[in-house]
Amino acid sequence: MNNERLMNIILSPRVSEKTSTRADIDNQHVFSVLKDATKLEVKKAVEKMFEVKVDNVRILNMSGKLKRVGRKFGKTKDWKKAYVSLKEGYDINYGEKEAT
Repeated sequence: MNNERLMNIILSPRVSEKTSTRADIDNQHVFSVLKDATKLEVKKAVEKMFEVKVDNVRILNMSGKLKRVGRKFGKTKDWKKAYVSLKEGYDINYGEKEAT
């Protein structure tokens, strides 16, 4: 695995009420990743980008939703989601300042 591939594995963090609750309680973060990414690649990418230690990675293939525009039907793209559990004592901040 080269560094260029690792830097492109993670597409974006998934931020919602559910994912922020998971991050606070279970120390688990959710990311959108490439369709062909493996668990090992996601683990190494998160460790490299955020300088943390990863405990566990779970990956889900998400189906795109059916959409309708007028009389025609279409579908959004399928995508892949990764749940990343961090080891005790590590945390990821997405650029926001710490509250004092």
